[in-house]
Order: sequence, then structure tokens, then C-alpha cells
Amino acid sequence: MAKRLSNPTGSVLVAIDMSKHRQEILIERPEGGRRRRMTVMAAKPDYDRLVDDLVAIGRPIVVGFEATGNYHRTLAHRLLTAGFELRLISSVALARTREALHNGWDSSRNRGPSGAA
Repeated sequence: MAKRLSNPTGSVLVAIDMSKHRQEILIERPEGGRRRRMTVMAAKPDYDRLVDDLVAIGRPIVVGFEATGNYHRTLAHRLLTAGFELRLISSVALARTREALHNGWDSSRNRGPSGAA
């Protein structure tokens, strides 16, 4: 069984979708409001800019990402050395969540022409 960790109170959550050449980033503040989106290229100057942007927030940061091949390793190392808290998210958990959100059975969509289920 996986160890369950809670997030520090008031922490900013950062989700990273990893790929070979670029990372899509979503930043969500605990008070809600509009989420911030960013695209970061897989290069040291962009990783340094991301770290600078996250440090400028001035609050605890929790970063979650899926380990995709080896693409995550350099960014994970950069974020870890900057002192951020990292969370690896299971590929299986992501797939099951995606399926539950987008491919689940919906009785209102599966009705016949007469409206009967």
C-alpha cells in the first residue's frame, strides 16, 4: 500500500504534463480563482525560469507529475534541488481517473429513440 501524504496547509499545487520536448504546467492556488497555465520547453533556461516563477509565489509548493519515460528526470532534479516538494503520480491512477471522468457510463446519453434506457 502506498504511503499517504497530505499537502501542507495553504500550499500551491502545480501539475506537470511531461513530454519529450515541452511540459504543460497548471498552477492552482489554494484560495481558488483562475488557474495559471504555462508551457515550458525541456531546456535548462526554461526550467530555471519556472523555478524563479514558483519561488516568487512565496508559499509552499507541491508539484505533481507522471514519470514519463526518462523525460521527467531533469526537471524533477531541478525542482528538488530548488527545495520543492514533489509527488509522482501513477500512470495507472491517471488512466483510471481519466476513464472515470470521460468514459464512464452516462444513462442520459445511452437512451434509445423512445427515451427508454
